Amino acid sequence: MSNSEFERVTVRPMDEYNQKLVSHVHPPNWVNPQPVDDYDLVVIGAGTAGLVVAAGAAGLDLGLKVALIEKHLMGGDCLNFGCIPSKTVIRSSRVVGEMWGAKELGINISKHIEVDFSTVMARMRRIRAAISHHDSAERFSSLGVDVFLGEGRFASNNTVGVGDKTLKFKKAVIATGARALQPKIPGIEKAGYLTNETIFSLIQRPERLAVIGGGPVGCELAQAFRRLGCEVVLFHRGSHILNREDADAAEIMQKVLLNEGIRLVLNCQLEEVVTVTEGKRLYFSVNGHRDSVTVDEILASAGRVPNVENLNLAAVGVEYDQQSGVKVNDYLQTTNPKIYAAGDVCMNWKFTHGADAAARIVIKNTLFSPFGLGRSRLSSLVMPWVTYTVPEIAHVGMYEQEAQQLGLDVATIKIPFSSIDRAIADGEELGFVKIHHKKGSDQILGATIVANHAGEMISEITTAIMNKIGLSKLSSVIHPYPTQAEAIKKAADTYRRTLLTANTKKLLGFLTKLS
Repeated sequence: MSNSEFERVTVRPMDEYNQKLVSHVHPPNWVNPQPVDDYDLVVIGAGTAGLVVAAGAAGLDLGLKVALIEKHLMGGDCLNFGCIPSKTVIRSSRVVGEMWGAKELGINISKHIEVDFSTVMARMRRIRAAISHHDSAERFSSLGVDVFLGEGRFASNNTVGVGDKTLKFKKAVIATGARALQPKIPGIEKAGYLTNETIFSLIQRPERLAVIGGGPVGCELAQAFRRLGCEVVLFHRGSHILNREDADAAEIMQKVLLNEGIRLVLNCQLEEVVTVTEGKRLYFSVNGHRDSVTVDEILASAGRVPNVENLNLAAVGVEYDQQSGVKVNDYLQTTNPKIYAAGDVCMNWKFTHGADAAARIVIKNTLFSPFGLGRSRLSSLVMPWVTYTVPEIAHVGMYEQEAQQLGLDVATIKIPFSSIDRAIADGEELGFVKIHHKKGSDQILGATIVANHAGEMISEITTAIMNKIGLSKLSSVIHPYPTQAEAIKKAADTYRRTLLTANTKKLLGFLTKLS
């Protein structure tokens, strides 16, 4: 690939912040190094999984030869189109939500809330650019990684081609990630639509925004853009948003979105998009009734598809399909024993922290498991996740129905935040801590937390599950008062009280007399 091809990599708008971003994660003057004779590891894709594998292998100071290939922007979705930009914009929108509720706290906002949308987006670009040096080509080169900018493609069972260069490898890792699913709605291509890769390029607020998909990303951005001043209509095929989440949690979030003025169109079939003078008109039907709505922009967030094209996987015996991506075993090994995969290209858990955890498994299994000894398994991971709406929804482990499907007898403890002093003081009573445990045991099977900072609280329960710490021990952990995390201790205390049977009470009464 020539330098002129590098120069065409842009992130709109190409202001000072995005120029700085591109200079780090796809510098236009980058010159690919001369390949060494044989690489211990060649990684295709410089998103979270690829970066962690490359940095982890090269940073061990063992003299390993590592190559990293990226055709677009290093940092992948997380830096460029996902975690960082979305959470930065959500932070601005949270301020609006706090101002909406200020009167209840005795604070009167005398003026109409004025959102400077262009400044919100400029702040996002500034922060993204400031963080981007962590994922930069220069930094990884300084770590001892040979960074190649261009499209990687398997040329043989032990070589990858990139531009005019051929990289020979002992092991390879596919970490090419995933992208937004293209909606199959007649007319939408012609009318134009946004995805998570393009919505953060907006500099002017769309007055009317349609969001397709009521999953985590759709709900997060629908709420954020509504708070930033857009009229938002959210389309979802299911009868309830967040239909994969805990039903009580999803119900709370659905009511919140409705209360904030988002129009929800559920059980709908999107039929057609037509460009009209006033904007983009979406035709849809609900229970056989046809209707339409006109908006300025459309955000498609109804699923993701793995990036498996143009890798020449069939030629090297790597099985894959267009829906689930590269097929791997529990060791993240593909059907070619020399080639592994990690991250969104092969996993159901499409989270940055999931990609990070998988990358660590790949490092262990490719470099430090001779003859397959001591390999780590994907199934051993305890994976939490968070939907960053307000309130947040955090989950780890099994849902109740999953445990029941496995034949486990489940008991559930639910502590509403309306019973937690700090939540009451904060005016944040909406939400709960729900913990599922094995009936007759304190073994924690799973948990869901709905709270403004649920993502900061779920790690305590994740740690407990991972280290087989039951509710009894969790009850003995001292939690600072007053904190919202005290709800977790209350749940554990609730379990302890179930141990007070009639016979136990008699024994305690006898001990009291002796004391």
